[in-house]
Amino acid sequence: MIKHAYLKVAAAIVTIAAATAISTSASADPINPFEALFGPLRPQVQAPAYAAPAEDAKDSDLRADLRRQVVNYRTSEAPGTIIIDTPNTFLYLVMPGGKAMRYGIGVGREGFTWSGTKSIERKAEWPDWTPPPEMIARQPYLPRFVAGGDGNPMGARGMYLSGSVYRIHGTNAPESIGTQVSSGCIRLVNEDVIDLYNRVHVGTKVVVLPMSSHRAATATSSIN
Repeated sequence: MIKHAYLKVAAAIVTIAAATAISTSASADPINPFEALFGPLRPQVQAPAYAAPAEDAKDSDLRADLRRQVVNYRTSEAPGTIIIDTPNTFLYLVMPGGKAMRYGIGVGREGFTWSGTKSIERKAEWPDWTPPPEMIARQPYLPRFVAGGDGNPMGARGMYLSGSVYRIHGTNAPESIGTQVSSGCIRLVNEDVIDLYNRVHVGTKVVVLPMSSHRAATATSSIN
């Protein structure tokens, strides 16, 4: 009798242990319908939405005369005015005391340079790019829209010039600075366009000099 009762208890313990093992295994590896259809879920990849300016083309990537620096610059324009020196591929931000902050730029290629007086009518960080119809007509292979980001040809900042399709914007291609390469827009490396963006405001006057102007300024100090 005692032996029979002992056997029943032992059988019950084995049954409970087996049930516990099955339950533990099921909770540790539950059925996942997504994995059943598509395989194991891979870890999510974490990546920044945009490249940090420090990882982009920098002012230090440029030759010395195209790097951002304070120069002597005499002009009748008021401090705060932007002057685009198209033939010399410089942008000047006029400062008090006969000085200016000078930036190396890329300008319009042959047939796409222009001159005149505009103002900044809008500013944008990491702007989207929608090529204008005129550009699409010339280059039909271009995308119709590119969202803002490190792969966007508009770069880190955009300043839109009044009454035109032209912009002052960034670029990740430092080799294009100091050249005539664009369809009329003015480009700076991202580090410089961020600096300029932070110094100017909507309504800033922008004077674009013609290709016939060959005035140069003398550098007096560099900005590190």
